[in-house]
Amino acid sequence: MTFEQIAFAFGLTLFAGLATGIGSAMAFFARKFDPRFLALSLGFSAGVMIYVSLVEIFAKAKDHLCAAHGDTLGYWITVIAFFSGIALIALIDKLVPSFENPHELRDMGDAPPPQTSDNKSALLRMGMFSALAIGIHNFPEGLATFIGGLQDPTLGISIAVAIAIHNIPEGIAVSVPIYYATGSKRKAFGYSFLSGLAEPVGALLGYFVLRAFIGETMFGIVFATVAGIMVYISLDELLPTAEKYGEHHLAIYGLVAGMAVMALSLLMFA
Repeated sequence: MTFEQIAFAFGLTLFAGLATGIGSAMAFFARKFDPRFLALSLGFSAGVMIYVSLVEIFAKAKDHLCAAHGDTLGYWITVIAFFSGIALIALIDKLVPSFENPHELRDMGDAPPPQTSDNKSALLRMGMFSALAIGIHNFPEGLATFIGGLQDPTLGISIAVAIAIHNIPEGIAVSVPIYYATGSKRKAFGYSFLSGLAEPVGALLGYFVLRAFIGETMFGIVFATVAGIMVYISLDELLPTAEKYGEHHLAIYGLVAGMAVMALSLLMFA
């Protein structure tokens, strides 16, 4: 791998991770923000992630693993790695209490609760745990974006954009409770921003741990695992959140549009 390839992949990962800051900024201007646009965007992101995972990433994983281990064994390893990715992100979700889980988002427009010292402590704790939970979630997402960018720049850009959109509501989940607890927009934005940095950190750590094993098998397993993670995130987080902020059909329209745009981009750069 050349320095330019690594720098490009890292830049994509940094862009995706810092999108949490966009969500933090949106939270401060919630009254001016149309939640239907967020619903459409989240549906679009889910469409991109589902399509690229099942059509492109899974196929690339299968190609790599079949080349290394033969058609039958390679296909088996691909399927096992795919469902292992789903199991991994589901386990992470299970270990994070639902009240502090970034997938269990609060409404952007909720009014601040009465500001007693107990409420402030509870809100601050919720915001801090949300930041920690998002950081944990962002590690595998960062590795996904980074590896995608290394292997295929077009695929890396697609993954980065989809993950950036899905990071926006996670920024909201961190910033809103911290802002209500402290009254400081600077602190709320800062913690939200820092939680997004877990994505490039995860990419770098993953790369340095895995680089000694870079080859057909490693790329295949990572791609299949990433495909599973992205499908789970889309079905468990993006679509339910899209429906929460907008009408059911807006989420579906966004989903179909995301799939169509992803399909078109793959056809154009095939």
